[in-house]
Amino acid sequence: MPVPRHIFEQIRALIPPLNGTLHKGQSGRVGVLGGAMDYTGAPYFAAISALRFGADLSHVICSPTAAGPIKSYSPDLIVHPILRQEAPIETVKSELESLFSRLHVLVVGPGLGREDYMQSYARTAVSIARNRGMFIVLDADALYMIGKDRSVIQGYRRAVVTPNVVEFKRLSEQIGVNPDTPPDQKARLLSRLLGGVTVLEKGAHDVIVTDTKGEEADLNASQLQNADPEREKFSELVEVDTPGGMKRCGGQGDVLSGAVGTFLAWGRCYEDGAFGDKTVPVSRMPLLAAVGGSMVTRTASRYAFTKTGRSTVTQDMLSELGYAFAEIFGHDDQFGGKL
Repeated sequence: MPVPRHIFEQIRALIPPLNGTLHKGQSGRVGVLGGAMDYTGAPYFAAISALRFGADLSHVICSPTAAGPIKSYSPDLIVHPILRQEAPIETVKSELESLFSRLHVLVVGPGLGREDYMQSYARTAVSIARNRGMFIVLDADALYMIGKDRSVIQGYRRAVVTPNVVEFKRLSEQIGVNPDTPPDQKARLLSRLLGGVTVLEKGAHDVIVTDTKGEEADLNASQLQNADPEREKFSELVEVDTPGGMKRCGGQGDVLSGAVGTFLAWGRCYEDGAFGDKTVPVSRMPLLAAVGGSMVTRTASRYAFTKTGRSTVTQDMLSELGYAFAEIFGHDDQFGGKL
């Protein structure tokens, strides 16, 4: 089933024009927080995918042990090796606050790991991002963090969580979704119990849902100024069945988190008036970003698989993102109507 037309058109409205009217940074500044001793590929894939998707600038916030490898992967990434195990938390907090003043969105989790110090820095980063009203994407070990303490993200409607099958099962159980809930309703219930956080349940078909009708929802927690409380109570589910590749390579989820993060960065630029007419409600942007990111990532996976088959690796997807974007949203949106 295709994505409903009204949703597709709202997604298109968040795409920055490529017509020379915007300056550097107005097409999105993305931050990826992750990258510990054993994990350098995941934050790289998330951050470089944001650039390939169309963000202007992409930052990686990581531990010093991960910084060297990530820098060597691409000179296009801005790498900040500030998550030092021995550093006082207040020092790192100050550095994060300074850096976040330059970002539109924070992607947390790719290559984060479960070491206590990295998890602590992730919680601090999410708290800072929430206070600044930033959009947030949480994946991988950031989901482990939420499962242990849901208050980190509870009620924050500017956030998207992106669990795979295993992560979704674990997170649902930790948050309190009844295991007897029909499978097609579990994502909706998870979103409701998290207070309206958008859930992108990855699978054969991606399920994206935002449910703000539960008693756990708190409009004040989401910094949605001047929002009508009654209009902000909604439950919406979209299933993305865009064909993907037949091989699910490790790292594809990191590409997706970078893609969703870029759409959210564009949403923040749209919200701030860099382009567009502000008719798309801010509270809908997480769902729209998740749908748009899912469609393009799945298409890029199919393109890569068509060329490389069983040998497909995540690296093969990166060069396909631009073509996948053009297939979904058209050349006019990619090149400002000049083709």
